Amino acid sequence: MFNIGDLVVYGGSGICRVEDISTLDMDGIPKDRVYYILSPAGRGDSRIFAPVENNRTVMRKVLTRQEADDLIDSIPEIELLPATDDKGREALYRETIKSCDCRSLVRIIKTLYIRSQARIEAGKKISSLDERYLRQAEEFLYAELAIPLGVAKEDMSAYIARQLENA
Repeated sequence: MFNIGDLVVYGGSGICRVEDISTLDMDGIPKDRVYYILSPAGRGDSRIFAPVENNRTVMRKVLTRQEADDLIDSIPEIELLPATDDKGREALYRETIKSCDCRSLVRIIKTLYIRSQARIEAGKKISSLDERYLRQAEEFLYAELAIPLGVAKEDMSAYIARQLENA
């Protein structure tokens, strides 16, 4: 159970703050069903009503400082995703991002960075599929890491590179 004020990762919505925990007074909604009222970061006044008893959408606390540091330290050991055709890769990327697992997001970023470098060296462009999923994975991962590390999301890539150089 989460508490009011907690920062959580909520599925494809990313970072959210738990604003309230209550039942909803809306037609068609059971009066005894309890919801988290979530406020997505950076999206103004929008609200998400997430059932407390929800097994379909990933909802977890944001990483702690120690967990974030440990994740960055482990980047060199994190394995790449397996190579497949475009259709298989897209399904793998989509499921990996949907999992909201930071280690898996690092796998996507690391895999796509290496794949992109190889394509550039071969005189090819980065595929739009790879570019789209690289941006999504970076957006979700950097937004989450920025919170416990106290680093701006825009500076996260450089921060991680510095941490790895100093390791």
